[in-house]
Parts: sequence; structure tokens; C-alpha cells
Amino acid sequence: MAQALFYLFALLMVAGAVGVIVNRNAVNGAMCFLLSLVGVAGLFVQLDAYLLAFVLLLVYAGAVVALFLFIIMLLNTQGPQRPAFGKVSVFAGCIALGLVLAGLMSYASRGRLDAPDPNASEAVGAALKPYAYQLFTTYLLPVQVMGFMLLIAMLGVIVLSRKPGSGEGAP
Repeated sequence: MAQALFYLFALLMVAGAVGVIVNRNAVNGAMCFLLSLVGVAGLFVQLDAYLLAFVLLLVYAGAVVALFLFIIMLLNTQGPQRPAFGKVSVFAGCIALGLVLAGLMSYASRGRLDAPDPNASEAVGAALKPYAYQLFTTYLLPVQVMGFMLLIAMLGVIVLSRKPGSGEGAP
């Protein structure tokens, strides 16, 4: 079951990353980025790193992706049309594809790596408990100040992106 979940989250992560690259619409690209972040958070949960998964979803998925979407929709960017692929781009893509295929064939011919002994090392989540305690007790004020600074930056983006003459005080 754990291996099936790993493959599911890995597929989700890779599909989201490919969607970010392939999508021409910036909003769809941001949504694919969110999908990729959910896959990474799922992998963190499988590693018993619950704090990292929570912080990843809270900070990146909750704040950064929302800020991306807000700015994209506020600025209403369509972006220029992409130029056709040139000869150099096609050649570089073929080389990259060849390297990926060579790596996959090398992996398939040599077999899988030996799994480490799970009893030999400490669990990842256990080492994060002191970090979480420090983050939410000792360093709570700096975290709150950074959140307030991000809010100020977002408001600054709103003010700077307004078109001239589109405000209430405009003549």
C-alpha cells in the first residue's frame, strides 16, 4: 500500500510539474503548481514529516499560490505568443530526451537499489518535534512579523498594478 501511495504522489507531482511547463494559461499553470505541491506534501507525510507537509501546504499552497493567482488575475496577463521551436530548441530537446532514456535504461539494466534498514536510523518526524516547538513558541513573533510583511507586500503589488485613472480619487 505504501508503495502504491508513493507512486501515486510521485505521479501527481510529475504531472503537476509537466502541467506548469505545458500550459499557456497562467492560471492553469498556477493550479498545476498547486497540484505538484500537494504531491510533495503527500511524500512528506509518507516520510512521517508531518510538520514539513503542513508548512509546505500552509506557506506555499496557501500563500504563494494564492498570491500568484491574485497577481495573475489582477494584472490580467495574457503573455505574448510563443515563437515556433527553432532548430537549436529541437536539437536540445532531442539531447535531453536521449539522456533521460539512457538514464532509464541504465536504471532498468542494473536493478533497484537496496533499501536501507529502517531500524538503523531515527524517524524523520521525531527530529522535527523540537523544531516545531521552537517555531511555535520562541520564534512565533518573527513568524507573525513575516506574515505581516507579506501582507504589506501584497498590498503594495495591488497599489502598483492599478492602472492610472482607475481609482476613486481619479478625475
